[in-house]
Amino acid sequence: MAEEKPKKIIIEREYIVPLRREWLKVAEFKRANKAVKALKQFMVQHMKVYDRDLRKIRIDILLNNEIRFRGMRKPPAKIKVKAIKYEDGFVDVKLVNIPKHIEFQLAREAKRQVEAIQKVKPEEKKVDEKKEEKKDEEKAKEVKEKEESSREAEMKLEKESAKIAKHTTESHQKAPVIQRKALKR
Repeated sequence: MAEEKPKKIIIEREYIVPLRREWLKVAEFKRANKAVKALKQFMVQHMKVYDRDLRKIRIDILLNNEIRFRGMRKPPAKIKVKAIKYEDGFVDVKLVNIPKHIEFQLAREAKRQVEAIQKVKPEEKKVDEKKEEKKDEEKAKEVKEKEESSREAEMKLEKESAKIAKHTTESHQKAPVIQRKALKR
């Protein structure tokens, strides 16, 4: 993999973006979408994006979720964001005041990822693979032993049934011979 160089930050600012003025212009079921577009237009204008290209504005997932939190029909009237413009012309827009429950979820996910990385180390993987191979070999041996014991048990049963059949009178009688006749055409 190619190593990514850290992007150089040109501008970093915080804004309170008014959204109500724009989303009131559209139908109720389109309001959240219009709020996102209004946010992008605001960022294009204030962060001096070349050619006013809305595709160069990248909105953070948490910000998008916060805009749509109350549904498509009732987005917030204004929102506080942090905008960072990089030298390649792209602008990242993030939410400034992250709600407590979302901060808690993010911290918990980060902690789980760190624990997962600490649990599985390359050296431990090798040891685990060796243990699994030993377990697989032991299971294969057990299966073979069970098959052999079942064969031996079947052989004993056959011998006993042969002895019993040898001493009964029915075994001395000859079975009737059935003659097969060819079918006529």
